[in-house]
Amino acid sequence: MSFDIHFLGTSAAIPYKERKPSAQYIQVNKQRLLIDCGEGTQQQLNKYQINAHKIEHILISHLHGDHIFGLPGLLSSLHLFKRTKPLHLYAPLGLKEMLRSIFRYSETTLSFPLQFHALQAEGQRLLFENDELEVSSFPLEHRIACWGFLIKEKPKLRNLLPEKLPRGLPFPLLKALKAGEDVRYENELVRFEEVTLPPKKSRSYAYCSDTRYLEDIVPYIQKVDVLYHESTFLEKHLARARKTYHSTARQAAGIAFRAQVQQLYLGHFSSRYKSLDVFLEEAQEVFLETKLAKEGDIVSISEDY
Repeated sequence: MSFDIHFLGTSAAIPYKERKPSAQYIQVNKQRLLIDCGEGTQQQLNKYQINAHKIEHILISHLHGDHIFGLPGLLSSLHLFKRTKPLHLYAPLGLKEMLRSIFRYSETTLSFPLQFHALQAEGQRLLFENDELEVSSFPLEHRIACWGFLIKEKPKLRNLLPEKLPRGLPFPLLKALKAGEDVRYENELVRFEEVTLPPKKSRSYAYCSDTRYLEDIVPYIQKVDVLYHESTFLEKHLARARKTYHSTARQAAGIAFRAQVQQLYLGHFSSRYKSLDVFLEEAQEVFLETKLAKEGDIVSISEDY
């Protein structure tokens, strides 16, 4: 089963050559999500052959242009292609009024329900869940209100060993065994450990958009498989990072180290930097399992332990 992260845009503030503003497409099994929607996002979706019509949820971290300017165009294109399936939008409250004004003055009535959910300021908040997945938000510290997002699979069931199961075992007892419970069948005790294998790993991904260095987020992202954390600046521009409420590569690595994550991806690079290799060098001095997020790359999180 898939848990794939597609990097569509990793630039801060403005596009720079091959680096586009922030956007990521996440596919977890049959669930499709978009995180942030900077300028040119739908062009990136087309370039990497991602079907935008399958997106069910859009998460917007904050209302700076490099994270939202692609959204009106994407919604308009979905409308022009006669989408009818509801689309859920999770964003700061002000985005609702911004979109309402755009569509009012352009005399556009969307062909599909756009269901808006305002992000809440305090602590970790569950945005939505289903049988497989939980998606939540948590506050970051930026110049304006900003949120990070956590995508987690729910605990999985154990795997049955058909050759070891008693013949004719009814479904309710099979379900109990998969849930890790012993059952009694025809006066015999069937132990779950003898007829099942441990469940596959429940995978997790955290997205930390624009933020100052903030150790408060560590409990929210503790031991995730993959962490994306902004690294707009290098440590030599630390004063600039503090002034603009951004992080350095070293600071992002420090968060990854404290949160004991498996893998860190750096992104949201300032256009002042022509080469990004130094970001990797700086971060790996603190957290070795660091990589650079690059447009077009896909990170697949394994179910294996």
